[in-house]
Amino acid sequence: MEQILINLVAGALGGAGAGKTSPQFDLGMVGNLIAGAVGGGVLGQIVTLLMPSIVAAAQSGNLTVSGVVSQVIAGGAGGAILTAIIGAIKNKAAA
Repeated sequence: MEQILINLVAGALGGAGAGKTSPQFDLGMVGNLIAGAVGGGVLGQIVTLLMPSIVAAAQSGNLTVSGVVSQVIAGGAGGAILTAIIGAIKNKAAA
């Protein structure tokens, strides 16, 4: 459960950062947060599937610093990526 929360929060922050950094990807604050949280949750879960050591550590109750850092990076990147993709699609449709 902690991994999902880390992914969602990091994704929301990554989405907000991507939206505010580039006006062409900006979906508004709420849109950036929602797209970021979804992207962070999805990519964070993919990273979890690809790195079984993170799952083993979380299940044993020993969340390591490296595990948390990898989840934050994956969640933030996923949030930024999905926000950028949705923002680009939105701008193409509006043009």
